[in-house]
Amino acid sequence: MKIFFLELVIFLFFTNILFYPMNVCAENEKTAVLGGLDKVTARVSTFVAPKDKHVKFKTLRILVRECFKRPPEETPETSVFLEIIDLRPGGKPLRVFTGWMFASSPALSALEHPTYDVWVIDCKISEPSKQSGSG
Repeated sequence: MKIFFLELVIFLFFTNILFYPMNVCAENEKTAVLGGLDKVTARVSTFVAPKDKHVKFKTLRILVRECFKRPPEETPETSVFLEIIDLRPGGKPLRVFTGWMFASSPALSALEHPTYDVWVIDCKISEPSKQSGSG
């Protein structure tokens, strides 16, 4: 019982360190900026992936589930939870990655794919549109 409680305390401690200082905004305001490499052609692309909307990069279908960015006064860190599915021609779709990617440590949790590479660049959090009032 004491070991379980200690493990729970340690888990909560590290979870708060990783995610508490990050900026969390309204659902419709987050988009992840991702980089992609086609290893065959050596072409690098940068693309925007809105949260909870599928985007395609070559044969990969990418879904951003969460996107967090720490405020400027904190240590810089951008974290994105991604689901990546390879839509191989002539084959079944294959889930090739599910998990967190970090902009500051791309090798910590990387996509293992023979043809493509995807990494996190930034998490854009747009300002709410301001409507001008009369008066």
